[in-house]
Amino acid sequence: MKERSKPGAGKTALIRKRPASAGPTASAKIAVAKITPARMAAFEILKLVGEARGHSDELLHSSRVDALSAEDRNLTMALVLGVLRWQIALDARVRGLLQRPDQRVAEPVAIALRMGAFQLLHMDRIPAHAALSESVELCKAAGEAHAAGMVNAILRKIAAKPMSQNRDMGHPEHKIPLHEPTAAFAERLGHPLWMVERWVKEYGRATALMICEADQKEPADGGMFSETGGGLPQMDDGSRLVAEIAAAAMPGAKRVWDCCAAPGGKTLILARRLGFAEVVASDVSVKRLAQMEARLRRYAYAERVEFTVADATDAKAVKGSFDLILCDVPCSGTGTLAGNPEIRHRLRVEELARQAVRQKAILKGALKRLAPGGRLVYSTCSLEPEECEDVVEGVRGVRRVPVEGLVAELGEQGILLNGVELESAVREGALRTLPGVHGCDGFYAVVLERV
Repeated sequence: MKERSKPGAGKTALIRKRPASAGPTASAKIAVAKITPARMAAFEILKLVGEARGHSDELLHSSRVDALSAEDRNLTMALVLGVLRWQIALDARVRGLLQRPDQRVAEPVAIALRMGAFQLLHMDRIPAHAALSESVELCKAAGEAHAAGMVNAILRKIAAKPMSQNRDMGHPEHKIPLHEPTAAFAERLGHPLWMVERWVKEYGRATALMICEADQKEPADGGMFSETGGGLPQMDDGSRLVAEIAAAAMPGAKRVWDCCAAPGGKTLILARRLGFAEVVASDVSVKRLAQMEARLRRYAYAERVEFTVADATDAKAVKGSFDLILCDVPCSGTGTLAGNPEIRHRLRVEELARQAVRQKAILKGALKRLAPGGRLVYSTCSLEPEECEDVVEGVRGVRRVPVEGLVAELGEQGILLNGVELESAVREGALRTLPGVHGCDGFYAVVLERV
C-alpha cells in the first residue's frame, strides 16, 4: 500500500491512500463526468490489458464498447491500439520529463500520461486542450488526484513543442541519424530491444527496421488475392496465404484435419477449396471452438465441417487418418504485432522455448494421423526460429515439399493477383512472410509429406 507525507506535518505523520473498496470520492465522480465515454472506455481497457486481465481485441468488441456511438467506438479503438503500439516510445518521452528519470509512476497515472501524449503526438484532429484536460481528469477519476499536477505539467511540455518536434517517433519530418543504433530505433518505434536485436540477427538491420515500421501501422487491407469479400472470410493475407497453400498441397484430399482451428478462417478456406473433402476442425478450447462453430455455420460451404474439442498433442483425440493436415500451432504471434500490439509488452524471450516444446508435441501428435503419401502444413505467425525452423528440423519419416511450386500454382490458378511477387518470401523451400516486406503479417509455413 502506498503512503505519503501529509503536507505541513512531521515526518512521522502519514496518510494512507484511500482504498479502492471505499468507492469513488466526490471529486472522482466529478472527474468522471468530465471524461468522454470514448476516453473512459479506452482507459479502462488499457488498464485491464496492463493487468493481463484481457486481450485488446476481445475488450474492444465487448458490450461496453458496442454500446458507444460509432464515433466513440472508433476513437476508443484508435486510442487503445495506438497507445499499445507506441507505449515504449511514449514512456521514454515521459521519462525524460520527470523530475527524476527513475521515478516510479502508478499504473493509472502512466496510462493517463500515455493516452495524453499519444493524442498530442499522433492524432492531428484531437485538440490539445481536450487531450490534456481529460488525461488530468482520468487521474482524478482513478483516485490519483495527487498526480494530476504532474500529468498536467508533463503534457503541457509535450504540447508546447513545435509539431515537427512532437512527432519525432517515426514521423517523416524527424531527422533520423544516418547510423541510428538498434536501441535507438527500437525505442523510437516502440519495440522491446531484445526482440529487435533478434530480428536484426535473423533478417538483417534494414529488414528489422521495416518490420518495426510496419508494426506501428494499422493492418493493411488485403491486396494479394483476386477473390475477396462475398462468401470468403475476412482475414489477413498472411493467414489466407497459408490456408491457400495448404489447400493447394493436396487438392484431391478426401479427409482433412485442421488441428488447431480456432478462430476458423483457415478452415473456411480449406472447406471452400476442397469441395468434396470431409473436414474435421478441432481446438483444445471449448469456448473458442463454440465461437468458431457459430461463425462458420453462416457459410453454406462449411456444412461438411465436423467440429470436435481435441488436444492435438494426443494422437487418439481424433479417429482415422487424414490426407491433409493443417497444423497452425499456437505461438508467440510476433508476426502480428500491428494487430496485436500488446504482445510486445507481455512476451518474454524465455517463453519461446516453452512454446516450442508444445509446438513439437502438437506436430508429433498430428503426424501420427497423417496417411502415407499425405501432406501436413506446419505454420505459425511467429518470426522466431525456435517456433518455426527449429520445430520441424530433424522430423523423421517425411520429406519437404518445396513451397515455391505451390505458390506458383496459386498464381497460375488466378487466386493470387497478377504481379504479386513472393519469391523473397521463400526461404529454403518454406514460406516466410515479413511485415513491411510482403504486405501482410509475418507467417512461416512448411509442407511435409509422409513417405
